[in-house]
Amino acid sequence: MSAAFVVDCSIAMAWLFQDEATPKTAGLLKRLATETALVPAWWFIEITNVLALAERKGRITPAQSDAFIADLGKLGIERDDEAPDRAFTHILALCRTHRLTSYDAIYLDLAVRRSLPLATFDQDLRKTAKGLGVGLLA
Repeated sequence: MSAAFVVDCSIAMAWLFQDEATPKTAGLLKRLATETALVPAWWFIEITNVLALAERKGRITPAQSDAFIADLGKLGIERDDEAPDRAFTHILALCRTHRLTSYDAIYLDLAVRRSLPLATFDQDLRKTAKGLGVGLLA
């Protein structure tokens, strides 16, 4: 199955934290029953970091993290591994040109490279993506 959209960590966290959920994020989650989302390999590290911090702050329990990880494993999520090879060229150029963090530039590079819409809550990333003609979800 080919990917239908790129999803960043901010959207995935809305699938876990009810206070961050919106009808659009629920709709994206529902789409993953029949479609595939594309994520950079970095996404799994980013998700891990948010879960670890949320546990440390008492926002969720380790059992809730484990259940969320199990749920993610059931979704149509495809990993892209090309970012390391593009880091010093394409991704750094996006950072310089658009004043993005490398973490945000990875998602933008992926969406542009694969001609896919991007699902993110990050306002700087949304603004840049829109300016480059990348479709936005959420």
